[in-house]
Amino acid sequence: MTHSDPHAPPPVAPGDRAPVPPRRRDPWPVRIVRGLVKLAIFMVACWALTVAAIHLYGRRNEAQKADAIVVLGAAQYDGRPSPVLQARLDHAISLYEKGIAPRMIMTGGQAPGDTVSEGEVGRRYAIRRGVPGDAILVEKSGMTTLESMQSVSELMGNRKMHTAVLVSDPFHMLRLKLLARLVGFQGYTSPTLTSPISESRSVERKHLIRESFSLPFALLQAL
Repeated sequence: MTHSDPHAPPPVAPGDRAPVPPRRRDPWPVRIVRGLVKLAIFMVACWALTVAAIHLYGRRNEAQKADAIVVLGAAQYDGRPSPVLQARLDHAISLYEKGIAPRMIMTGGQAPGDTVSEGEVGRRYAIRRGVPGDAILVEKSGMTTLESMQSVSELMGNRKMHTAVLVSDPFHMLRLKLLARLVGFQGYTSPTLTSPISESRSVERKHLIRESFSLPFALLQAL
């Protein structure tokens, strides 16, 4: 005769499942750390996707017939365009000469200490290159990309213009495309590839990384 163990679990009938013991929850500090790690991984993944999108979009040239060609401003030195600004202007003038648009819009305000705005420097340069003065509009108030795009939208709206080819460096293209839509007009991107920024891998990488942080903030401001 066998004696059953009083501490043994009750026998499980055929077809019945053994009871599953309740899962112990991790202490709350462990759960917080795990959540923070997941959040960090998600944010890094989003940042990496943003960098990739900026890089890939900067290689697209959407130049097509439009109402205007918009040149985003850059540094100028006592009335002379910097090499970066000159590369943008040269590309925009080339598009104008091909008949892409009948008007050009130069953007860029006047920084403290400057005697002239970036937009005005762009206008003078284009006129010296043969663009008629009455074909050029100037936006002089914008000190940021968002401010310039908002002013461009107002200039275009007052003249019943709805589409524009946006000219800047490649790293700038995705932000310009999205901002154009947010401020109320259709933008087609056309990056210059002759800028000093594009000619140096290290400089281009630096601008790309910086843009990956600037882009989300610019979009939040525009919303």
